[in-house]
Amino acid sequence: MFLLPLVWMLLTSFKFQRDIFSVPPKVLFEPTLTQYVDVLTRGGFAGQMLNTVIVAVGASVLSLLAGAMAGYALARLNIRGAGTIGALILVSRGVPPIALAVPMFLVARSLGVTDTHIVLILAYCSFIIPYVMWLMRGFFLSLPKELEESAMLDGCSRLGAFFRIIVPISLPGLLSTFIFSIILAWEELLFALILTNRSATTFPVAIAGMVGDTESGANWGALAAAGMVTVIPVVILSLLVQKWLIRGLAEGATKG
Repeated sequence: MFLLPLVWMLLTSFKFQRDIFSVPPKVLFEPTLTQYVDVLTRGGFAGQMLNTVIVAVGASVLSLLAGAMAGYALARLNIRGAGTIGALILVSRGVPPIALAVPMFLVARSLGVTDTHIVLILAYCSFIIPYVMWLMRGFFLSLPKELEESAMLDGCSRLGAFFRIIVPISLPGLLSTFIFSIILAWEELLFALILTNRSATTFPVAIAGMVGDTESGANWGALAAAGMVTVIPVVILSLLVQKWLIRGLAEGATKG
């Protein structure tokens, strides 16, 4: 049931327009690559995909750095009400994105940074960092305190123990969190739609613009093909790191 929409989108992306609206729906049909050719040859496709990669990777790296350090602080440092602070930061994700997008646009316009990569990266960090912080806090809590305490007895500072001991043995958690962060940034539409215009436009914005770009309405075949184009890079990334993730999670912190 979970895969059915994806399978249907895949089938639709290879159909002629006449087969998409056939009743009953056709499972066996004459395939075509017309929809993919239409999407891949559209003006600005390469630039939009490059913008999406830059913003997604940039926001994920920055969020992972800030979120992991915040999660470690809440897990290890003697902070009064650390659990409450973490919960409040996580609850901030419940704020409707439109309530943040408009003020962000006004600030970005006053600073003259609208339609740039950096404004999108910082905007995406606003909803990725709480997610990273909460996940990594739970991961750090599962690690024995003796690991960094031994390093600190040998002369490491708290920050040195974090980067030299905790980060290496936390790579499975960091990597899985990084992948999920990329997925969150990769598919984001609202901030990109409001904060960009032309130069930093991402591919989800381009897909949204395809809905009414024909006189007869949406070109569902092209939309399905565009959807597959956005899904494929994330699937490939997950498959490439799958074995490494499983091995790292199986080994855990005991090997470190």
